Amino acid sequence: MQTSTRALLAGGALAGPIYVIAALAQGLTRTGFDLLRHDVSLLANGALGWVQIANFLLTGALVAACAVGVRRVLPSGRRTTWGTVLLGLYGIGLILAGVFLADPVAGFPPGTAATTISWHGTLHLLCAAIAFFALATACFVLAHLDGSGWAAYSRITGVLFLIGFLGGVAGSAGPAGVLALWAAVLIGWAWISVLATRLSRRAREGVTA
Repeated sequence: MQTSTRALLAGGALAGPIYVIAALAQGLTRTGFDLLRHDVSLLANGALGWVQIANFLLTGALVAACAVGVRRVLPSGRRTTWGTVLLGLYGIGLILAGVFLADPVAGFPPGTAATTISWHGTLHLLCAAIAFFALATACFVLAHLDGSGWAAYSRITGVLFLIGFLGGVAGSAGPAGVLALWAAVLIGWAWISVLATRLSRRAREGVTA
């Protein structure tokens, strides 16, 4: 059980780096994609869209599995239950983001005409909103697990993550909005990696929170 739990947590720790590296690699090489104008979700469109779809599916599955590992390490209780459900919901949201593609916008993919929001584009936005709010809330719910330093870091992360997401929504496809979303993504993934790493250490030592 301890080995499998650590494997689940290790996957959670690696999910962020995988997602960010894959997204940046695509953003820097896909024709017509501008990291300052286009949201990462747009990469799921076009001939090479399968790469970002796979990125969503893989990292989402890793986060959902990590939530199981978190639940195994933390003592039972309301906060543990809600915290792991919210973390798992973020993972599921990523998976659904890969299932329901974002609509082309701001000239990407190249040659794509502006269109009205489709049903799958609407579901993509809805799933993204639920996932982002779930992760922000998880930061607050799981802030209790390890001392004042961790509590402060988790709460600050939750606030900054939410501000970045809302700033991205308000900024639409402009540079400020895209940069705000990037900041939120990096901050959120860092928190998941730190959480998974800390709890993996506890699992190895046989310590609970």
